[in-house]
Amino acid sequence: MSDPATTARGPLSTALALRDPYTGQHCHRVETLVIDLAALCGFSADETESLRLAARLHDVGKIGIPDRVLLKPGALDAEERALMQSHAGAGALVCSRLRRPDADRIARMVRHHHEDFDGGGYPDGLSGSAIPLGSRLISIVDGYDAMTTTRPYRAARPPEVALDILRGECGSRVDPDVFAQFERMITATPPV
Repeated sequence: MSDPATTARGPLSTALALRDPYTGQHCHRVETLVIDLAALCGFSADETESLRLAARLHDVGKIGIPDRVLLKPGALDAEERALMQSHAGAGALVCSRLRRPDADRIARMVRHHHEDFDGGGYPDGLSGSAIPLGSRLISIVDGYDAMTTTRPYRAARPPEVALDILRGECGSRVDPDVFAQFERMITATPPV
């Protein structure tokens, strides 16, 4: 399973980092945190490896998003938002073509990392346990990292503020049980 041509640290991850350095770094940070969260959530070694790759590649579909949308410093209009949302499906398509026995599992996690726990997310409007557990982990870590890093259009929020926001999204955007484990992990050893 560690063929460098098909792993997250191979060409796909490099291409994403070259396309948009922020997104490449973001995916690396999400991968790092999600591995620790998987341990708290009882993932097996094989499940953790699939999740690690899905986390590293969760935004690989952004390679196909035009700069005018991907790098826009302000709010997206409806057309731009739809284009940006297409990255989840595009990323799943890319991951489904990995030459790995767990490619379909990785692709499902990538496809559904923007599903909301209450069914309000995209691309398929899944809710609750219909959302792959790995996607629910990626969603929380993805949101946390996005909030706690500086972007051209806003300053980084302190970790405690990001946790408060995620806590307020429990049951709507995020899985409350996964969030409880994530909060425990973050407050036990704050990230560097």
